[in-house]
Amino acid sequence: MWETGVSRGGSGSAGQAGGGRGQVVPGGGAPVVVAQPCDLVTVPARQGLEAVDILRLRDGVGPVLHDGACDTLGFLVPPGTADGWDVPGSACTQTYGRGIALGALCDEGATVEPPVTGTGWLVSPEGAGTAATDPAVLRAALGEAARTIEAVDRCQ
Repeated sequence: MWETGVSRGGSGSAGQAGGGRGQVVPGGGAPVVVAQPCDLVTVPARQGLEAVDILRLRDGVGPVLHDGACDTLGFLVPPGTADGWDVPGSACTQTYGRGIALGALCDEGATVEPPVTGTGWLVSPEGAGTAATDPAVLRAALGEAARTIEAVDRCQ
């Protein structure tokens, strides 16, 4: 579970590092310049891992966080996604620009620290194909992942 007080209802704030736009120094590391806020779609790890594989093979995946217990994955998506997010089994949280931002740029050779306490990168911003995962593409990948998991579970 996220250890940030993130509201799963779509109106809370996520992350505690930085607190907004501008220079952020998570954990005393290199400064990170943040470009714009984003929303965070959280899903169970099993479905999220399937979706990451689907996105990597097809459409590209943006940065993805995992919680410390590896129970949940969080996909960074463009701001405003939470307003219309309705995928069963997932939640989309508005960050209001606090702690998580799209388009994080680093000094050369520096790594971006995860913006949410108790998390790590499954797909780091440096390794992501896009600054954020497209919500429509993510919705389709999560649906396909759920169907794949359901089919596998039926065969066991």
